[in-house]
Amino acid sequence: MASSSTRGEMEKMGAEQLKALKEQADLEVNLLQDSLNNIRTATSRLDSASAALHDLSLRPQGKKMLMPLTASLYVPGTLDDAGKVLVDIGTGYFVEKTMVEGKDYCERKINLLKSNFDQLLEVATTKKSLADEAGMILQAKLKQLSAPTS
Repeated sequence: MASSSTRGEMEKMGAEQLKALKEQADLEVNLLQDSLNNIRTATSRLDSASAALHDLSLRPQGKKMLMPLTASLYVPGTLDDAGKVLVDIGTGYFVEKTMVEGKDYCERKINLLKSNFDQLLEVATTKKSLADEAGMILQAKLKQLSAPTS
């Protein structure tokens, strides 16, 4: 809920200002929601990558397996050295790391994303509350303006 000082400031605004404030807050909430969804997707992918690293570490050297080239294209291959993996660090760059370093990288990224998620969620909740408050005050003002005066 908006603070009492914020509510007092909103009650002093005109209908057009309140409408603009609500629209701006709604837009920001939608953008924050998109960011939260992107963080959920990235976290899910990192969780999958971490599970794949664990699965890979259990396979013996020389094991025949299908290797992903894209999300839907796999080719036959042989596991050469499960102790080393290539980690995609973004923008087309890959770094060779040990299995332990790869797992650690995934865990650190997951923790960072979860921290960012929590911060964004707090901001989105505050913005949503502000938008709702502005909407209620706007409705009350419009009701007052449309009420017949005696």
